[in-house]
Amino acid sequence: MTLHNSGRGRLGLALGALGASALVLAGCTTTTGGGSSDGGSTDPLVIGTTDKITSIDPAGSYDNGSFAVMTQIYPFLMNSQYGTSEVTPDIAESAEFTSPTEYTVKLKSGLKFANGHDLTSSDVKFSFDRQVAINDPNGPASLLGNLDSVATPDDTTVVFTLKNGNDQVWPQILSSPAAPIVDEQVFSATAVTSDDTIVEGKAFAGQYTIDSYKPNELISYKPYADYMGSLPKAANGGISTKYYADSSNLKLDVQSGAIDVAYRSLSATDVADLQKDDAVKVVDGPGGEIRYIVFNFDTMPYGTKTADADPAKSLAIRQAAADLVDRQAIATDVYKDTYSPLYSYVPQGLAGANEALKDMYGDGNGKPDAAKAKATLEAAGLTTPVTLNLQYNGDHYGPSSGDEYAAVKAQLEKDGLFTVNLAQTEWVQYTKDRKADAYPAYQLGWFPDYSDADNYLTPFFSKDNFLLNHYDNAEVQKLLVDQATQTDKTTRESEIGEIQDKVAADLSTLPLLQGKQVAIVGSSVEGAVLDGSFKFRYAPLHK
Repeated sequence: MTLHNSGRGRLGLALGALGASALVLAGCTTTTGGGSSDGGSTDPLVIGTTDKITSIDPAGSYDNGSFAVMTQIYPFLMNSQYGTSEVTPDIAESAEFTSPTEYTVKLKSGLKFANGHDLTSSDVKFSFDRQVAINDPNGPASLLGNLDSVATPDDTTVVFTLKNGNDQVWPQILSSPAAPIVDEQVFSATAVTSDDTIVEGKAFAGQYTIDSYKPNELISYKPYADYMGSLPKAANGGISTKYYADSSNLKLDVQSGAIDVAYRSLSATDVADLQKDDAVKVVDGPGGEIRYIVFNFDTMPYGTKTADADPAKSLAIRQAAADLVDRQAIATDVYKDTYSPLYSYVPQGLAGANEALKDMYGDGNGKPDAAKAKATLEAAGLTTPVTLNLQYNGDHYGPSSGDEYAAVKAQLEKDGLFTVNLAQTEWVQYTKDRKADAYPAYQLGWFPDYSDADNYLTPFFSKDNFLLNHYDNAEVQKLLVDQATQTDKTTRESEIGEIQDKVAADLSTLPLLQGKQVAIVGSSVEGAVLDGSFKFRYAPLHK
């Protein structure tokens, strides 16, 4: 997802990959975990966020703000219990491979949407078929690249036929942004359905229904009495989510008690300040979020579509940039160590992660090396300073993005090897421009769809990747399929490491930082759980 995703790629070739290697860290929390309908008050709570909603139709969005809503209101075939990243049946009774290419799900009997419509296998088939058919550029259909067809032998049986067998990630995909189950009597089969139509149609069967909806202003949720999924029912009497344009106002409101919870996105300075305030508690958990720079292989200096195209010079520029960035300085100076340096493509904590860039670039120990960068540029016949246009976004990736990219610019320019033209664009235009090859190098962030190394590899480095940065390495693409269908854990981890090594040599992207999940809750609020599922569930919250 962009800071979450925006787009392309769970192997147009078809892929897979999860299992015992998932991140299984439970969230560190100063509150009690896992709520139920017992023990909590029925008081409603107010949650504040700066995340924006694109669409609450699962086919029409692929971002944190939208998925945060979907997590509360839609049922899933698979889900993770509080405190774990392992997925197990949710509205399903059972789910298993019945052959290498067939995954069979048995639904619970008597499932209903809040509007009274029966929820059957027909709705499940409809939900997945429409994702693939609509294939909206802002949607998550790319996660279903390995899906061949969906069959419904009876009202409670669903059979997914997959293109590549032994897809180790498929159970995780069924808990991802591509997999909310929607009401075929409310949603369109061929187009993204409007939020108003969904709300009016009461097409919900998750832990909550939506009572009132003003997009990116205020949403009121009520517990769904007939929820039949595997998670506990809501431990509160309802939730209101308030949307903020400014993170400083979000901080002031949680500090004053005007809201009960602040989740995404406060600045690192605000979090550090709130840690000293007895009126609130800071809850954190394992973070799959990463921040990185994308290089457009067509339009960056000496890229394949430039007038003076030269692959060797283009690579040397990427290598020199990797030699010069100081991740630890950015993590400490800009983010007060709420982020940590990221030296590869898979974050630390996931099976198969390595630190390929730490060994290959800079001083070999994670620090910059200007002499090495200079030698690389000179060996490629480049005259310094090299001009690099670098774009970032100021309203989507948190209030510290400007400081982060000012630091990157200073680091690249420090020894006179680069002249960086730094520019900022608002998110709506930014998403259009980057897909149109407008930016030679630019900022993105990623928040995972599922806690497996594959989610940091296939979407980025398959041929038709969501970055649309024209990176194309056939050896990497083969390895992506190999690891995705590899049932031997040790072999798979080795293949994941090999992919990271090969991409580090090519530098399709330049990883910078790995972050945490953080929520601020009032002193009387309990039940906040931030775990390896990377979903913030409202139901366990209570006073």
